[in-house]
Amino acid sequence: MAYKIPEHYQDLTPAPQLDKKTLNKMVWRSVYLQASFNYERMQAGGWLYSILPGLKKIHTNKDDLSASMAHNLEFFNTHPFLVNFVMGIVLSLEQNKADIPTIRAVRVAAMGPLGGIGDALFWFTLVPITAGITANMAIAGNIAAPFLFLIIFNLVQFALRYFLMHWSYKKGTEAISIMTASAKEFTRAASILGIFVVGALTSAMGATKVAIVIPNGKAKIDIQAILDGILPSMLPLALTMLLFYLMQKHKWTPIRCIVLLLVIGIVGSGLGLWPSIWPK
Repeated sequence: MAYKIPEHYQDLTPAPQLDKKTLNKMVWRSVYLQASFNYERMQAGGWLYSILPGLKKIHTNKDDLSASMAHNLEFFNTHPFLVNFVMGIVLSLEQNKADIPTIRAVRVAAMGPLGGIGDALFWFTLVPITAGITANMAIAGNIAAPFLFLIIFNLVQFALRYFLMHWSYKKGTEAISIMTASAKEFTRAASILGIFVVGALTSAMGATKVAIVIPNGKAKIDIQAILDGILPSMLPLALTMLLFYLMQKHKWTPIRCIVLLLVIGIVGSGLGLWPSIWPK
């Protein structure tokens, strides 16, 4: 017989505040949020594992702990780097022994908007900026480049994890209204910054040039010089826009785009369209 989750906890006395050590422990556990990812409940297993130390301190009644674990094992899916925001809110409700349907509803409401915010913050802003700087260092032969990328990325994400955990636990459900009030503007601003950085990287690191030189009497017409006179880095921009068009309109995957660039590079090199990268 399936376990039926009650609507109320048996012990409705609010639990003591969780200490910083327990909150920090759950921050580290949240790193394993997707360790048992599956297509039925998504991140539910990792979510329960992450939040369990707090639930054990809040629910001293074994039946209440079982009920809490059961409903926290339901479907869950949010941005893995911002999950501590949801954890703090849910723990605040659990501590005050709110009704289980209320906790379920708040958990679903809190996890939803974080996907767009997290993507804009990390994949459209932090990663392009950090990777652009360190990739340029790596091309120059600096061995510290990959280590610097990992250090910066992880410092930012762990600092955010700790802050969100403590802040959202302190604020409770109020944190949702604070976050959602400016979520649209924040997401748009971060996306614009990320696009700006990608554009700068396209110009600075796009090395595509043509090697076509047309004889004209004693002089020669350098096609690349003409293109640079019209618009510097025109070819890298054209290739970037082509890939954007293929992914946006024809749903191409990044792998197909990489293969296309590889084919263009090999064929163009064989036809003498691109400068040779091999020493003569």
